Amino acid sequence: MIYKKFAELELSHLGMGNMRLPTVGERGPIDEPKAKKVIEYAYEHGVNYFDTAFRYHEGESELVSGRVLNQFPRDTWNLASKFPGHMLRREGDKLVFTGFGESRLVYFDSIKQIFEQQLEKCGVDYFDFYLLHGLSEGSYAFYSDPEIGIIDYLLSEKKAGRIKHFGFSSHAMAPSIEYYLTKWEGVFEFVQIQINYLDWTLQNAKAKYESIVNHGLKVIAMEPVRGGRLATLPPEAEALLKAARPNDSIASWALRFLQGLPDMQIILSGMTQVEHAIDNVATLSKDDPVSEEEKELLAKVVDMMTNLVPCTGCRYCCESCGQKLDIPKLISLYNEAAHDGRVFGISAVLNEMEDSELPSACADCGECVKLCPQEIDVPEVMKKFSDMIANAPPRTFG
Repeated sequence: MIYKKFAELELSHLGMGNMRLPTVGERGPIDEPKAKKVIEYAYEHGVNYFDTAFRYHEGESELVSGRVLNQFPRDTWNLASKFPGHMLRREGDKLVFTGFGESRLVYFDSIKQIFEQQLEKCGVDYFDFYLLHGLSEGSYAFYSDPEIGIIDYLLSEKKAGRIKHFGFSSHAMAPSIEYYLTKWEGVFEFVQIQINYLDWTLQNAKAKYESIVNHGLKVIAMEPVRGGRLATLPPEAEALLKAARPNDSIASWALRFLQGLPDMQIILSGMTQVEHAIDNVATLSKDDPVSEEEKELLAKVVDMMTNLVPCTGCRYCCESCGQKLDIPKLISLYNEAAHDGRVFGISAVLNEMEDSELPSACADCGECVKLCPQEIDVPEVMKKFSDMIANAPPRTFG
């Protein structure tokens, strides 16, 4: 196993994400005997970083993670969990967790009560790593509310030694991540983002990565194989990669792409089978990042998987827009929604935008098209995007 230095620690380059532990049936409870085997294999083969969260597996992930890991010496593994502010709301003097659905609301008296419960569920006295969960355009106001005082409380726990290292996870857009890092300069030590060779361009993960690194922080990758999508590719894409490296798994390409990023601290993988752990451990036990030629192959794979509007973000179009729309931002959001076939993934961003900022505000004047070096029919894209939003189920947007 490759290890990378983080402060006083030597952390395994491969981390285990416990959001996708094996379950009984497709949506049943955690199959604990199977989960135990996967976690044990990872630990016994050098993985020393395990990631969980309050909400994962309907609240069971912290319990199972703690039960399995506590059979090993506490100083041989690092546990990360997260404060669930992205799924909390205030009702009077209560904090209400909504992540299990409106039929199963959980009420808390304080931030401290939530944190204490997490420590108890995991069976630990401290968290090696602790994150704000899902800091984004939709949750920023809650996390930054001085009356709630989340940051101040968690920093006090860090001072007390019950949080060793503090960071945040985020699916926010790149400018938002830059804003958070600037606002809270010096507060965080690492950031966990969705990053893989598909989202390097699709979600502009490249800009997010560079922003984090420029602030002197380390990056933890989540969704390196995009929930399994990059482990099973379209036949023509798989054939391309198999021709280049016939003995390698398709998933290994995704891990090796991230291995080539110098400030990539940990690559988290949600391993639901021992076979996944075997393959991932083998991949990240040797220093073998993708070559420049292999990056070109992955670019071809991305082209096979996507049909993106080819916006380069030059912003010439914005100069002529009478509606003052941020056209590159809207095209980026459209590309992501069109690729995933749903608006859900970008709903937090859309919900924070004014009506005058949405694609429906496009006046269809066509002035932007005259200035676009890529000759993009921007009004047509805005119409498609507006229709996509209008036709999204209520649970997906709004």
